[in-house]
Amino acid sequence: MSIEFLFRLVSMLALGVGGLYLGVVVSKLADTTPELWATVFALVGALIGLVVTPYVTTRPARWLRNLISQLPTRMLVAAMVGLVVGLVVAALLSLPLSLLPRPVGQVLPFVAVLVFSWLGISVFVIRQNDIFALFRDRIGPLPAGETAAAGNSPSSVLLDTSVIIDGRIADISQTGFIAATMLVPRFILNELQHIADSPDMLRRNRGRRGLDILNRLQKEAGAPVRITDMNVEGVREADDKLVILAKQLHAAILTTDYNLNKVAGLQGVSVLNINDLANAVKAIVLPGEHMMVKVIQEGKETGQGVGYL
Repeated sequence: MSIEFLFRLVSMLALGVGGLYLGVVVSKLADTTPELWATVFALVGALIGLVVTPYVTTRPARWLRNLISQLPTRMLVAAMVGLVVGLVVAALLSLPLSLLPRPVGQVLPFVAVLVFSWLGISVFVIRQNDIFALFRDRIGPLPAGETAAAGNSPSSVLLDTSVIIDGRIADISQTGFIAATMLVPRFILNELQHIADSPDMLRRNRGRRGLDILNRLQKEAGAPVRITDMNVEGVREADDKLVILAKQLHAAILTTDYNLNKVAGLQGVSVLNINDLANAVKAIVLPGEHMMVKVIQEGKETGQGVGYL
């Protein structure tokens, strides 16, 4: 039995009993027999409890849990500290506010709690980098390795469609060079599925290859791979959504798309381009050095052969 079904049953019984008593009260006010009103209100209450309960209990709780699991630890800590600071300020102001004449003195403390809680969370989340840097400076500098890890390595990396279809990310992830959590937004997954359903055979094969690579990543990658439902409302293009989401999460973008690389870089988003990595790890051969090359086919001219490094 699922927790959602259990909540449905409990709410159905509770609201059904509540509707029964409400029907009796209404029948007394209307000066009629209570059986009809009690039955109608009990059935309506039970129906509301059965249908509406998940939308006000388990589903919001599940959405909140998914949201918290997707937030970077840095942002989550900043939000919690901001909430505590806001509540402390509201508590200090609640006593003088409560001394004001009614009904202002009864309403303002509650309003202060809401306003200062929201203000504390907003300020600490927006300025989280400055706040953490301030504490880090007071505690003292970190060792060189830890400083590099804290300052240069993002906690998560967003994958775009091109890098998934490219496929090299599956082999790179197994080497351990990518330690951050790899996030695949739902809109990227939907774009892959749309490509895989294309009537054009080439696009369809590319889309299916991307889905296979993503499945392989989830099973074999050396770093965690998660599908995230986080979205950017009011933006249609997947690349624009990816850049905005990367800025919100303070994450890097992993891509092979040259245009996305440039656009994201102009907006201050860190970009990891696999093509740049491939160029950086090419073998360097100095003049006069000897190397072994396997010739795999004949060339066009006499004495020519074709081989690869």
